[in-house]
Amino acid sequence: MNKAVNAIFGLAALLVLYVLAQILLFATFKIPSDSMEPTLIEGDVISVCKPALGARIFNIWTALKGEEVDVYRLSGFSKVRRDDILVFNFPYSEWNQWDENMKMNISNYYVKRCVAVPGDTFEIRNAHYKVYGYKGTLGCVDSQDKLLQILSIGEERNWSIVMKGFPRDSLVNWTIKDFGPLYIPEKGGRIWMTPVNGVLYRNAIEWEQKKKLVQRGDIFLLNDSIIQEYQFKEDYYFVAGDKVMNSKDSRYWGLLPKKFIVGKATLIWKSVDLDTDEIRWNRVFKRIE
Repeated sequence: MNKAVNAIFGLAALLVLYVLAQILLFATFKIPSDSMEPTLIEGDVISVCKPALGARIFNIWTALKGEEVDVYRLSGFSKVRRDDILVFNFPYSEWNQWDENMKMNISNYYVKRCVAVPGDTFEIRNAHYKVYGYKGTLGCVDSQDKLLQILSIGEERNWSIVMKGFPRDSLVNWTIKDFGPLYIPEKGGRIWMTPVNGVLYRNAIEWEQKKKLVQRGDIFLLNDSIIQEYQFKEDYYFVAGDKVMNSKDSRYWGLLPKKFIVGKATLIWKSVDLDTDEIRWNRVFKRIE
């Protein structure tokens, strides 16, 4: 009897340790599409390091009901840098429904590359990513070259490329070829409430304030309070897939709040060819860069 009880307690302890590890240390995700090729391909299973940015603590049962939750993040030992690959909860209920209120979709995980961090001013010119004052490359430049080539010869329809970008408004009228400049909000950063800024940041402001932002002429109201400028309460990021011809990313749906980020993708620990079910041994334990 004592051996049976000890075995049960041992299994329970292992289960608790596993759950805590999943919450605090690591998580694994299977790559379901080609949007991050060539870095990540369908069938890759990646490991996500949570302590780097700090593990998130929130009521998962409330989140699964589709309700708003308070997200707390433990202290991490790193921060998100440009070109880090991130796993995050999608900030809307569906990828093509970003006209609705922003919220953390606990059932929908995306993996994309960070191309702009809080405080950056980001733009796309001739399909290539740029951040003001930053001289390094951003994202997969070969793929950006390929997109520009496709657009230059008018082949975008053959590739089923959607051109119209965030925020899908005639006042801005950005495309995935020419986009921005867009200020990526940082906590404490301020913007003036102009008609253009109202279009660009409405979803983020309403998510932070849990209030409706209304424009009447050149006047903006949060519920009944007139605001002339806005100070952000959270940090945001701009993310993009490496395969820019086929990636549902920030170019289409906009800003990613820091609270929605699970962690940095660090390692491919398993990879399976979906056609043959064979292990791709050349990708196992490959570092993600």
